[in-house]
Amino acid sequence: MNLEKIMADLEKKNPGQPEFLQAVKEVLETIEDVVTENPKYEAANIIERIIEPDRVIKFKVQWMDDKGNVQVNRGYRVQFNNAIGPYKGGCRFHPSVTEGGLKFLGFEQIFKNSLTTLPMGGAKGGSDFDPKGKSNAEIMRFCQSFMAELYKYIGPDTDIPAGDIGVGGREIGYMFGMYKKLVGEHTGVFTGKGRGWGGSLIRPEATGFGNVYFAEEMLKTRGDSMKGKIVTVSGFGNVSWGSIIKATQLGARVVTISGPDGYVYDPDGINGEKIDYLLELRASNQDIVKPYTYEFPNAQFFEGKRPWEVKCDVALPCAIQNELNAQDAQNLINNGVICVSEGANMPCTPEAMEIFLKAKILYAPGKASNAGGVATSGLEQTQNAMKLNWTAEEVEDKLHQIMINIHEACVKYGKDEDGYVNYVKGSNVAGFIKVADAMIDQGVI
Repeated sequence: MNLEKIMADLEKKNPGQPEFLQAVKEVLETIEDVVTENPKYEAANIIERIIEPDRVIKFKVQWMDDKGNVQVNRGYRVQFNNAIGPYKGGCRFHPSVTEGGLKFLGFEQIFKNSLTTLPMGGAKGGSDFDPKGKSNAEIMRFCQSFMAELYKYIGPDTDIPAGDIGVGGREIGYMFGMYKKLVGEHTGVFTGKGRGWGGSLIRPEATGFGNVYFAEEMLKTRGDSMKGKIVTVSGFGNVSWGSIIKATQLGARVVTISGPDGYVYDPDGINGEKIDYLLELRASNQDIVKPYTYEFPNAQFFEGKRPWEVKCDVALPCAIQNELNAQDAQNLINNGVICVSEGANMPCTPEAMEIFLKAKILYAPGKASNAGGVATSGLEQTQNAMKLNWTAEEVEDKLHQIMINIHEACVKYGKDEDGYVNYVKGSNVAGFIKVADAMIDQGVI
């Protein structure tokens, strides 16, 4: 495998898409030995095939705001690979959404979904529409217009979207309602649905729960646990919220949250009513965390900064891609961090990742540690297909076991000769082998 040539060709085909190129390079670097040792992958040209999406759907979304003005946004769906199952991945509504960003997320989703052991391919979609500051009526009209185009390309056995940044239960409800009207079916084409009409319990918390469960499994390899650990968390959305809940349940003390305005440090720990307050903070649509300190005066706010300068044992980056850079990583190492588990998609830059691996701390990439969200979406699909609902305990037990299985796969393929587990390599190799073998089995189609 000529990595330099592959990346040079990919960059020519995808100019101005650095996140996508970063994600591809990270995977290819770690699977290079596997491809070299297994000629069948090169013979079938798997690498060139797996880095090219099956299709990229781009469309205009026109809708009317409350003042009667017509607005125009772009909608996307990147259906990347369906070798092991129907396309599966979230929809993101945020001004930062671009085709390149969604290709990065869709590519990551291939391997993440493969790791869950559930039959799901990789996809991602969304729009540059910003729900913040919009009325419910405006959001409904946008979602209906978005679905009027997207419905042609999705289905319960074709492509099953889910929520993501900017897309919660409200948005999914509006999109599902329009899909149901257009196709005349009440089918499980979306996950993250309302609990009264096909949704699964603990889905909002699932990514955070899974992230902490994965961190706990990593700590167990060194005879340790989350109990008594000081934990820093970034973001304050669903992933952060779920991570804080589960880390606290396991006996850790979470001391930070963050937003675009800076971070909050609460030395007393974010627990009890403070966790409940996060829901109010998110619902305020202000997208800032400073008000936390008005409610809980012992906490401090650090404007324009990130929480990675705070001394901690475990760090859980749960906000957005590339939020933790080389300096942040070095700060964490200097402050004695022993475990970093990614709750967001690719929140660590390549330089930060290299620092963690060189220091041989426990470090989990998002495609492994944040797979709990899509795993629970897969469990929602199963409940829909079986026409039943599991209890929260049943869903969480299944989620916990999936995270244990993902961890075991990462250890199997990521353990170095000195015993150190490179979870980046392990997750990429485990995810790749399953998808690549399925592609070979199905021929060139």
